[in-house]
Amino acid sequence: MERHRGQLTPQTLRRAGLVAGPTIFLALFFIWPVAQLLWRGLSDGDGALLNTFSSSSIRSVAWFTLWQAVASTVLTLIVALPLTAVIANVTFRGRRLVQALVTVPFVLPTVVVAGAFLATGDRLGATSGPFSLTKSVFAILVAHVFFNVAVVVRTVGSYWGQLSRDDEHAARTLGTPAWQTFFRITLRRLRPSLLAATSIVFLFTFTSFGVVLILGGARQRTIETEVFRYAISRTDFATAAALSIVQLIAVVALVALNLRLRSSLAQSDRLAERAQPAPNTLTLGLSWMTIAATIGLLSVPIIILVEQSLQTGSGLGFDNYRSLADRPPFLTVSPQRALANSLWFAVLATAIATVVGGWTSIAIVYSPTKISRLLDLGYLLPLGTSAVTLGFGILITFDSGWLDLRQSWVIIPLAQALIGIPFVTRAVVPVLRSIDPHLREAAASMGSSPAQIRRDIDFPIARRALVVGAGFAFAISLGEFGATSFVGRRPDFMTVPLAIGRLLSQPGQSIRGQAMALSVILMVITTVVLLIVDRADRSNVL
Repeated sequence: MERHRGQLTPQTLRRAGLVAGPTIFLALFFIWPVAQLLWRGLSDGDGALLNTFSSSSIRSVAWFTLWQAVASTVLTLIVALPLTAVIANVTFRGRRLVQALVTVPFVLPTVVVAGAFLATGDRLGATSGPFSLTKSVFAILVAHVFFNVAVVVRTVGSYWGQLSRDDEHAARTLGTPAWQTFFRITLRRLRPSLLAATSIVFLFTFTSFGVVLILGGARQRTIETEVFRYAISRTDFATAAALSIVQLIAVVALVALNLRLRSSLAQSDRLAERAQPAPNTLTLGLSWMTIAATIGLLSVPIIILVEQSLQTGSGLGFDNYRSLADRPPFLTVSPQRALANSLWFAVLATAIATVVGGWTSIAIVYSPTKISRLLDLGYLLPLGTSAVTLGFGILITFDSGWLDLRQSWVIIPLAQALIGIPFVTRAVVPVLRSIDPHLREAAASMGSSPAQIRRDIDFPIARRALVVGAGFAFAISLGEFGATSFVGRRPDFMTVPLAIGRLLSQPGQSIRGQAMALSVILMVITTVVLLIVDRADRSNVL
């Protein structure tokens, strides 16, 4: 008897089960909270959404959010592209180390970056005027450049480093000057990677929270900080939800654009290796000058942060570090306890992100194209979505009934895991897709089940990528500030980023010293994790 066309087969059931887990997790902890935000903003009887668009102060905030993101993106490209060109085109000893050092600012918690620039401003006396490194637009722009240089270097550099030189050699042979060859051929071929990097940097600066909150002061406000202010300070949830809707519209558009650009990168014609030894002493000298200048500029705030953390009333010492065991009156726990909380939550968040991210990666690779694209988009959205919006949505969603998680410690690693999962999938999916299908076919012909194939072939090959994704997830979770500002409201759940933010808002040299010491500890942990991950990273997660 002929099988009915719509009848469920074991293969269909397996695929459905494969997709069900990641879909349920995404629906429960991301789509549902976002839907609650949309409903809160659209159903408000006082017309909060219309009032938001008609308010001149909100329009001013939206305009500042837009133009500072554009300016930050342009400045980041200007600073990052010279080093990107060197890494893509020139081989030199320590090349991977340079890439790792450039990536350190990207994985630093935003409150640590803000603290580093506050310390730099104090040390250099740049605390007032248009070029102040505290409470100014200039401080925000410089901090955003510091934070996002790695995105351009790794995204554009990895793509550029695999482009064939044949077209450029042909143009030079025909007498085309070097600068014309670059603009007419090289730059045109780099367009997909440049647009992809630009969209990521713009997304991160558009949704920046910790940097703007701490370095911007009361005058420089973005949509992100306004969501926090209306929800927490004013308890005006309707206006906060309306602002979140505006943010979400922009984020969805940017994430969709980035996915399209990523697919164009994957389809582009590339070769294995472009970088070559410097052809002459001048090129080698200029290359090392570029490396030294970029690494030097990125190192200044970090060096000053360490130096300020060691400052005591009588000179240099470890008094600020020893004082972390004492609880200041405006903190709910001691900084030492906050560090223990952060490490515990980061471990739990990493475990969740690794399991769900690995499962999602398999579902993306094995599912039909349409489902694969939906899952890919769905799990990239939390990375691009405002962390404040994410935390706010979770807060108002899991606040009643059997899913009331406001007083539960579970809510913190869940929120942090949502931001870490995209790093796992972006590390694992390309590796799974690169596996020779003949290996799977050979195993299947010998009687191996799909589960056995994934266990014996896919997992051993993708294990290193899974470790890389888990490492990034741990570093991101450890320093997460935006979402935790909402879901970590219980006093004994205070984390290091929340403690640093509170310390930096208080006057006093000893309190500032505690903030700097805590920032250095967090920076050292994330840097060590990054260096370990970078040794295993061949997937270019950024």
